[in-house]
Amino acid sequence: LDVMMPGLDGWEVLRMVRAAGKDVPVLFLTARDGVEDRVKGLELGADDYLIKPFTADQLQSRLAKALYKKKYFERVFHHLDNGAFVDALAACEGLLGKDDQFLYDTQILSIAQAAGVLVVNDPQGLRDYNEKLGALLFPQCCPPTLVSRDKAALKAFVAEHGEAVLKPLDGRGGRSIFRARTGDSNLNVILETLVGDGRLTLAQRFIPGIKDGDKQVLLVDGEPVDYALARIPQGDEFRGNLAAGGKGVARALTAKDKEIGEALGPILHSRGLLLVGVDVIGECVTEINVTSPTCFQEIHDQMGFDVAAMFIDALEAALTA
Repeated sequence: LDVMMPGLDGWEVLRMVRAAGKDVPVLFLTARDGVEDRVKGLELGADDYLIKPFTADQLQSRLAKALYKKKYFERVFHHLDNGAFVDALAACEGLLGKDDQFLYDTQILSIAQAAGVLVVNDPQGLRDYNEKLGALLFPQCCPPTLVSRDKAALKAFVAEHGEAVLKPLDGRGGRSIFRARTGDSNLNVILETLVGDGRLTLAQRFIPGIKDGDKQVLLVDGEPVDYALARIPQGDEFRGNLAAGGKGVARALTAKDKEIGEALGPILHSRGLLLVGVDVIGECVTEINVTSPTCFQEIHDQMGFDVAAMFIDALEAALTA
């Protein structure tokens, strides 16, 4: 969509498209290169803003990203049950659990990126991949999962699977994560705490393999690092998060860990995600961390493998690409 069209300009066309409820991806192609113009285009609902002149490769890359964003939402809808569909739509409209300031920060980074700055990870990838919902793009790797704000549906999910983990979409460091069983007398209050007046909540079937650790499989430049950090629950705690008292033990990747990393790595890399931490419990992916992958130091201290150097090498390669 060009901005400077005769008669009806691109701004007004986009306003009309969005006012009509159309979610078709929109990419501005324009010679207007002012920061205020780029901000205006994104705020009006454009998926991207490309300044003339540009190459065919640039246009193809931006189009692929815009179309992928639409496919992302469609795939999330496809893999959630009908009862969760409306909730998933609301999550997408709310930027998948990320707050307004996060959205604004990534939009500013997108403007910097359009001006030629290398931004890692790609701002569009950060917007698209909520760290709890992103795993649903790979249903073949996930445990049974339900995302809903319907307390009855979440309670039925626990009953169906016998035991489940319940958590908010915007939590971190193990905060507000609950383990519940069928008949748990605290389940109602857990759901009241998480859902409140309508907050989306994620339920996953409990994975007994947590006793051996919640592993973070690191992906750098689309390739799995040779070692993962297993965060092992201590005492009577079921959470392995280091912030919740878990013990970090570095281990070589298992064959399954490597299989997961090799399957997800190229897809995530194609979305501009140069550094990713995939949380694996047992043989299941539970989260995909794109904003705060960790464990570099522990892996270096315990195994002598320099993940940071591997990442810097990837950054330098990206700068010269």
